[in-house]
Amino acid sequence: METGLSIQTGGGSGIGTVGALFEACAELHANRPAIEYRGRRVTYGELRDRVRRLTVLLAARGLQRGDRLGLLSRNRPEYLEIELAAANLGIITACLNWRLSERELSYCIELVSPKLLLVEADLAASLPPAAKANPILEIGSQYESELTRADGRASPSVAEPEDGLVILYTSGTTGLPKGAVISHRAMVMRALVFSSELGIAPHDTFVAWAPLFHMASTDHALATLLRGGTVVVIDGFQLEPLLTAVSQHDIGWLVLIPGMVEALIDGLKAQRTKVKGVRVCGAMADLVAPHAIAEVTEMLGAPYLNSFGSTETGLPPATRALIAPGDVPASLSKRQNAFCQIKLVDTSDNEVAPGEPGELAIRSPTLFSGYWRADETNARDFRGGWFHMGDVFRRNADGSLDFVDRAKYLIKSGGENIYPAEIERVLLGDDRIAEVAVVRAADPRWGEAPVAFVACREGAAMTVAELTELCRRELASYKRPREFRFITFGEFPRSTSGKVQRHELERLLKVST
Repeated sequence: METGLSIQTGGGSGIGTVGALFEACAELHANRPAIEYRGRRVTYGELRDRVRRLTVLLAARGLQRGDRLGLLSRNRPEYLEIELAAANLGIITACLNWRLSERELSYCIELVSPKLLLVEADLAASLPPAAKANPILEIGSQYESELTRADGRASPSVAEPEDGLVILYTSGTTGLPKGAVISHRAMVMRALVFSSELGIAPHDTFVAWAPLFHMASTDHALATLLRGGTVVVIDGFQLEPLLTAVSQHDIGWLVLIPGMVEALIDGLKAQRTKVKGVRVCGAMADLVAPHAIAEVTEMLGAPYLNSFGSTETGLPPATRALIAPGDVPASLSKRQNAFCQIKLVDTSDNEVAPGEPGELAIRSPTLFSGYWRADETNARDFRGGWFHMGDVFRRNADGSLDFVDRAKYLIKSGGENIYPAEIERVLLGDDRIAEVAVVRAADPRWGEAPVAFVACREGAAMTVAELTELCRRELASYKRPREFRFITFGEFPRSTSGKVQRHELERLLKVST
């Protein structure tokens, strides 16, 4: 593999591979529904047959172990069968974000040098010109025709546990995306951690509405297909299909991300949806208004997952704490997951004392293998045999962890360190506020100073004087925003995982000053 990195993660030849484990699961549950999509159900037996045919088809096109295929598609059942067939052959599926600009998409394709592009038919026209030089198989009539002609007999899996399974592109705050290589070993371990840490039962349903090029959907959809559960595939946040799924299925983990929680609450109220059963909901509690967490958990009858993980790490390092239904969380302290080691370090990689902020470093069998063709970055981020996440935490006396902020978001003002997340939590504590993001602005006196972008809930309003007073009560003077800017909830620029893109807001500041 061209990651330029060799990591000791505890994987071994006895752990199995994703393709082989799916084949075993499909043998046991041939008549159970594997995928549900737009009212159509595909059984495990039917899915196994299509995966076998596609495995033969890919091999016939000359793809071999270690090759990459690029997958550019919206959420649909073929996405999962492509990942599974590639897994059999040890081929790495590069999950391309169809929302990217032409420049970004061209970079992501060129980075992995795919031997084949599988592209949803109506996205083929939007491929960058350079990408069209690659062999292309359109997902649609061409795909179905070739699949029908392929031999459906079982073919042996040649993949090994440390082979790359997928490349998921991380959405950095600056620069171009990085391709995180997730191995079979890491994906299998993530599946086991999901079940262990979230209490998910073998036949629980997963609703894959978030983009399948994102870790939340790909990780958990594949994990579900290794257990014998059903994956309900929805193409993006569509309220009606999501409410239908919630009313008809026992759902293990219902992923909710910032930017859609309020809309789901409104939909549940308007439709008076009767929820069949949800074990746990939510993600990224730090980025959701506390009153919204209380409201959605009460309506779903499920606790909110106070998560902290990443594309690179999976569910760990700190996705164990739950917020009880109906509770307005007064604290968002995290709990460390099982199956991982973590430490908090200073800029010299020395462990910090309890109560002191430090960058989180992790070891875990769920860990990715490195960034594709990024030797310098891998050497830096995996220094000393630990993956350094770039996220700053404090360890409390009871062992819990308080998220401080991304190290890269640190604002240096007059020699003081200011973490935007601390200011955001104070402002989100007011139930009139729907969204807030604090960014850095150049300051002639202090070097940098915080500026807060604020969106009020529909029907609510706040003045600058009220925001100033709230910060005066809760924050040291040097941490208080220099300026407040009101924008609508929909005007916040977001990544595909729902996170506010601070660099876009900083760019807006520069343009307007």
